Amino acid sequence: MKKLILGLGALCLIAFTSCKDNAAKKVDEKNVAVAAERDANSSKFPILQFEETEHDFGEIEARKPVETVFNYKNVGDAPLVITDIKSSCGCTVPKDWSREPLAPGESGKFTVRYNGSGANKITKTITVTANTEKGKEVVKIMAFVKPDPNTTNTTGH
Repeated sequence: MKKLILGLGALCLIAFTSCKDNAAKKVDEKNVAVAAERDANSSKFPILQFEETEHDFGEIEARKPVETVFNYKNVGDAPLVITDIKSSCGCTVPKDWSREPLAPGESGKFTVRYNGSGANKITKTITVTANTEKGKEVVKIMAFVKPDPNTTNTTGH
């Protein structure tokens, strides 16, 4: 048993020693430079800057749809890619945003439509998923929905 353990130990020692020498010879300086450049670029992010992060529709009629446009700009150092825009509720629908990369300094926009459901003060959040450092940015819409005189349903949808 001792001979077996001693033999395996010697075999491992030889294997590890020979691999170390070969690994050092396989390092290519060109690959090191490419990796360094990649690492430097990976710390550059697009920055999504909105003209406004909250929009208040004010007082609106119940069940009367309203829309607003959120304008934004990429003020970062890398192309901005918006992969998704979702709202906190089905009554609010974001639409019309570009899925194409937005170069640094360029601007874009998307529309948010609210269907006017609910009653009294409402606040809905819209989450923008993008390749920014945080990964998600949030904008909000607000309104005061006047009660519909034709119904007694006052759900806060």
